[in-house]
Amino acid sequence: MNSILDLEPKELWFYFNEICQIPHPSGKEEKIGKYLIDFAEKRGLDASMDKVGNVLIRKNASAGYESAPSLALQAHMDMVCEKNEGTLHDFEKDPIQPYIDGDWVKAKGTTLGADDGIGVATMLAILDSKTIKHPALECLITVDEERGLTGAQHVEKDWLKSNYLLNLDSEDDGRFCIGCAGGIDTIAFYSMKEMETPKDVLFIKLKVSGLLGGHSGDDINKGRGNAIKILSRFLWNEKKQYAIYLKQIQGGNLHNAIPREASAIIAIPFKDKENIRISLNQYIATIESEYPEEPQFSMDLESTDASSTVLNQEQTNSLINALYSCPHGVIDMSREIEGLPETSTNLASIKMPDETTIIISTSQRSSVESKKHNIKNKIEAIFMMSGAEKVTHSDGYPGWKPNLNSRIKDIVVKSYVNLFGKEPVVTAIHAGLECGLFSEKYPNLDMISIGPDIISNHSPAERCSIPSVARYWDHVIKILEDFK
Repeated sequence: MNSILDLEPKELWFYFNEICQIPHPSGKEEKIGKYLIDFAEKRGLDASMDKVGNVLIRKNASAGYESAPSLALQAHMDMVCEKNEGTLHDFEKDPIQPYIDGDWVKAKGTTLGADDGIGVATMLAILDSKTIKHPALECLITVDEERGLTGAQHVEKDWLKSNYLLNLDSEDDGRFCIGCAGGIDTIAFYSMKEMETPKDVLFIKLKVSGLLGGHSGDDINKGRGNAIKILSRFLWNEKKQYAIYLKQIQGGNLHNAIPREASAIIAIPFKDKENIRISLNQYIATIESEYPEEPQFSMDLESTDASSTVLNQEQTNSLINALYSCPHGVIDMSREIEGLPETSTNLASIKMPDETTIIISTSQRSSVESKKHNIKNKIEAIFMMSGAEKVTHSDGYPGWKPNLNSRIKDIVVKSYVNLFGKEPVVTAIHAGLECGLFSEKYPNLDMISIGPDIISNHSPAERCSIPSVARYWDHVIKILEDFK
């Protein structure tokens, strides 16, 4: 097979391929929103778009299901836009290029967008079908999920009429979610404090690359390297021995992705050039031994053009101290669900967007609201101590408390057992889901989240399991048939 259009189920992969042709980065969903409305109108389906771009498409119950309760299907239309270094791709203009690699669908040099293009494609295939049996459906497709669930935040409280919701945004075949963590972002702003470059210095560029990265919720407990932490650790060790001045430092991109790359331009005394290179070689060996799961890790040093100014010594030291001391990873594990992180924080990015400002972005997650605020306050304290002029927090989003007596959970589990002859895993996740916000707006909404195997989402290594998509599709169809 050379094309995903040859894969089964053909109707689902057809619509996923359609979605790949339409640019749909977070915050830029106008084109796919129009596509969804046009899709509905061509089929005579009731469709509406709210003020932020969320789309709701309704379909009447099929014959024999007129008296069944209505069911909402839900996914998000935006995707995380990450690409490998050297990949020429404009996410606002260029289509995603999916291809088949064994049992997986991947994208050429970029994120695939199976998160959550598979969920959207599922709904389109169901809405287009004339043979699938189902109750009355409300298909809610939200915008801007990946940047902070802002589409779900703006869904009106009276828009959905259903009392049951099947979220199609999980990434683990046979593992169903009935709860999730809440989250909040913490961002620090610094004004650059420059000085004239000292004499007899050499400018060098340090670069960390090749890390796996991944989702800051799903992958935060997997021990993967954070490029900013690895870089700042080296700088912190070296500044104790040598007079280092920062000219530039940057790394990471999205608040919900573990940084894969980071770089810094520093000025060092000419006389210490060889000593720092020796230290770097020793440091690389240390990192390679500490992170055996990062086989593509590399850290390079090269000379670069001189500059007339650098950050002064105080700010150089305070920034390095802040990045080195800023926590990253799991803070606490759940006491209720074995193996589930309870609280975590992600040092997501550091950027210099202009010649005057430095911005450090982090994100915190917890299934305990008080602990979510405790860890974001600790992060704020670190940044304030390091000289930040301002630290801000996003509005955040709530967690989703599990309902062990859920009716939709019982239907989903029973249909899975009847199809595959084995019990699925029903659990909560550390990632954020829009279900947390829906539970606030619709307190009586009974929800569960399912999906196929999607690995390394939020990174260019993202891939979607072909066999699991087939199983997932059969399961969704069975759920609809059993929903009476």
